[in-house]
Amino acid sequence: MTSACWILKACTRRNWCHGRSFLIEQRNGFRRAPPKKPEQIETELKKSHDTPSQSSFTPPIAEPIHPARIHIAKQLYKPFLFTVGFSGCSFGIAAIWQYESLKSRMSNYFEDIRADWLEKMRPPKHGNFRKQVNEWWNSLSEGQRTVSGIIAANVLVFCLWRVPSMQRTMIRYFTSNPASKSMCLPMTLSTFSHFSFFHLAANMYVLWTFSSSIVSILGQEQFLAVYVSAGVIASFASYVSKVATGRFGPSLGASGAIMTVLAAVCTKMPEARLAIIFLPMFTFTAGNALKAILALDAVGLCLGWKYFDHAAHLGGALFGIWYALYGHELIWKKREPFVKIWHEFRNKPPRNGGT
Repeated sequence: MTSACWILKACTRRNWCHGRSFLIEQRNGFRRAPPKKPEQIETELKKSHDTPSQSSFTPPIAEPIHPARIHIAKQLYKPFLFTVGFSGCSFGIAAIWQYESLKSRMSNYFEDIRADWLEKMRPPKHGNFRKQVNEWWNSLSEGQRTVSGIIAANVLVFCLWRVPSMQRTMIRYFTSNPASKSMCLPMTLSTFSHFSFFHLAANMYVLWTFSSSIVSILGQEQFLAVYVSAGVIASFASYVSKVATGRFGPSLGASGAIMTVLAAVCTKMPEARLAIIFLPMFTFTAGNALKAILALDAVGLCLGWKYFDHAAHLGGALFGIWYALYGHELIWKKREPFVKIWHEFRNKPPRNGGT
C-alpha cells in the first residue's frame, strides 16, 4: 500500500495545540480513507500543500511522503550525487558515441558509395509505402531526426499512463518527488513522462521547433547528452525548492529539459526573431523572449504559484545559459583525453596473443 501524508492544523476544545502543524501519515493506497469518529475530527482543519508538476496538469494521485522535512533534506545528497554522476556518464557516452560514429563512417565510406551505385541501377519502385517513408525521413533535418526518438519515447510513456495496471509503477518511477521512496531514477524517467495531452503536445512542439537550431549548434551526440543531463538537473532544482519551501508533490514533464534547449538557442542567437504560434503577427527577439521567461518563472517561484514547477524551469534555463556560454568549452572541448583513453582501450591487443 502507498503511504500518503497530509499537513493538518488541529485544535481541540482545550486549545492545547494552538494551531501547530504536524504530519499525519495514513496508509490507504488509492482508496478513500475510512471515516473518522466525530470526536477525532471535531476541530481538525486540513490544509494540503500540493506542489504542481512541471506540466500544466497534475494527475490525481496520492504521493508517498516521509514524516519529516529534515529527514528529506539529509537525503538530498543522493540526488545530488546522481545528478553529477548521470551527467558525467551522459557526456562520456556521447563522446564515445561520436568517436565510434566517425570511425564507422570512415570504414563504410566506400561501401556506401557502392550501395548508392547499386540503388541507382535497380528499377525504381512506385507507390511503395516504405519508399514514401524513407523519402519523408530523408526530407527531415538532422535535428528533427534526432528528436524523433525522444518524441516517440514521450508518446509511449503517455500511453502507459492510460493503462490502469501501470498506475502504481508510473507514479513511483515516472514522477519525481523528494518525499518519494524512489528519488534518483525518477529524476530521469519523469523527463519523458506526461499525463496531460496538451502538456505533451506543447512540449514536443517546442522541442521539434528548436531541434534544427540546437543540433546544428551542438551536434547530435552533444545535444542528447545536454538534453538528458538537463532533465536531471531540472529535477534536482525542483527537489531543492520543494525541500526549502515544504511544498512536496509529484513533478513530471520535459519542460525543464526543453527550457535548457530554448535557453541555449536564445543565448547563442539572441537576435533571432520568434513568434507565438497563435499570434504569428507579433514577433520578438530570442533574447527578449528568454528574459521574459526567466522573469516569469522567477516571480512564480517567489510568489509560490502552483500551476507550473517554476524551480525546474529556472534550473533548466540557467543550465542552458551556462552551457551555451561556458559549458561547451569546459566539458565538451576537453573530452580528448577521455576519447584517447577509449581509443587505446579499443585498440589494445589481446593479452594472450589471440587475434
